[in-house]
Amino acid sequence: MSTYERHTLSNGLRVLTAPMPQAQSITCFVMVAAGSRYETWDTNGIAHFSEHMVFKGTERRPTARHIAAEVDAIGGEFNAFTSKEYTGYFVRCAGESRSVALDVLIDMLRNSKFEPEEIDREKGVIIEEMNMYLDTPRDLVDNVYEEVLYGDQPLGWMVIGHKDAVRSAERDTFLDYLGRWYTPSRVVVGLGGKIEGDFMGQLEELLGDLSGNGSEKPPPLQPVDTSHTRIKLHTKDSDQAHLCLGVLSYPLEHPDRYALQLLAVVLGGGMSSRLFTEVRERRGLAYYVFGTNYSYTDTGTLYSQAGVDLNRIDDAVTTIAGELKQTADEAVPSDELEKARSFAKGRFVLQTESPQGLLQFGLRREVLEGGFVEPQEVLDALDAVTAEDVQRVAQDVIGKNRFTLAVVGPFDDAERFEKLLEA
Repeated sequence: MSTYERHTLSNGLRVLTAPMPQAQSITCFVMVAAGSRYETWDTNGIAHFSEHMVFKGTERRPTARHIAAEVDAIGGEFNAFTSKEYTGYFVRCAGESRSVALDVLIDMLRNSKFEPEEIDREKGVIIEEMNMYLDTPRDLVDNVYEEVLYGDQPLGWMVIGHKDAVRSAERDTFLDYLGRWYTPSRVVVGLGGKIEGDFMGQLEELLGDLSGNGSEKPPPLQPVDTSHTRIKLHTKDSDQAHLCLGVLSYPLEHPDRYALQLLAVVLGGGMSSRLFTEVRERRGLAYYVFGTNYSYTDTGTLYSQAGVDLNRIDDAVTTIAGELKQTADEAVPSDELEKARSFAKGRFVLQTESPQGLLQFGLRREVLEGGFVEPQEVLDALDAVTAEDVQRVAQDVIGKNRFTLAVVGPFDDAERFEKLLEA
């Protein structure tokens, strides 16, 4: 029996459902294949700013309070998020309130007023959110890392944008962005959990007349130079240094995606991983340390992030680099691979056992890759990965690419770190 079902409206807009008969709640989602990667420098941050503004009022629900009151009246929860390649909006509520949830959600996305005075007021909120990130080294460091990794192009810019672009945004800026990218071929509606009644009739009424060809694409990724070590220091007074150290990896649909996932788990997934054991438990260099892989549609990166002792940062950098290099030099022992496999499968099962988690997994695949996969396919693919696969991938991504390092802390000598990584 299929976990997901795909339906299509008259204008080609896709609807993905994940029925869970045992559930009493439903998650109603709208996910769009557009995010901060779809911006120019002058509009950087508009995807995230738009996400804020759609909660501010429509013609039928004139203010943010009217929208919130209607969701509160059904005991629902609603929120949104923006990433570099996609944006999501959702309402969670009891199954019998689905029609209200969809009506509110789609009204927000299609009929928001974007009143100039609300835009100006929200600019202050966005700027303060930006200041919060800039003042939080743990959140800032991965932005600095992607800036040096991808350079001066949309993947290297912050999702939240920069202050000049936020301050200059006008009503037409939002309408142009949404009109250009929120089109039937880029929008996917998702329903997960208790799904009853004629949802397609309601969605046809709400979205069947949405137009736009959506054939445009964001600028392609410019080639990234991996021939030398790249380092970026964000000098900031702090009592702890935060760093990201990694390499370029694979895009989302790469055939070795699951071997790469298990490599990341071996390195830094959980409290018994190599990085956690060596950096925190044995050497006491950090409170937190993890390793992960993050892939986009056409690139990706395998990296470690840690918050480390200022006086022992050299040791932390060389230790993390050494753990990465070791996976390319030596095959992962079978017992360690099996532990990593069980960890990855267990976390995936936990992710997909709720209506929201199951739906969000399917939608992300549908939006970014043009099609969903059954959860069992993921589990089977993880089972098929061998130790040879993991080492081959490690040799390819770690052995062939030079390191990229980002550090947030009281440092201004990049050459110091370059010597550590070139040794």
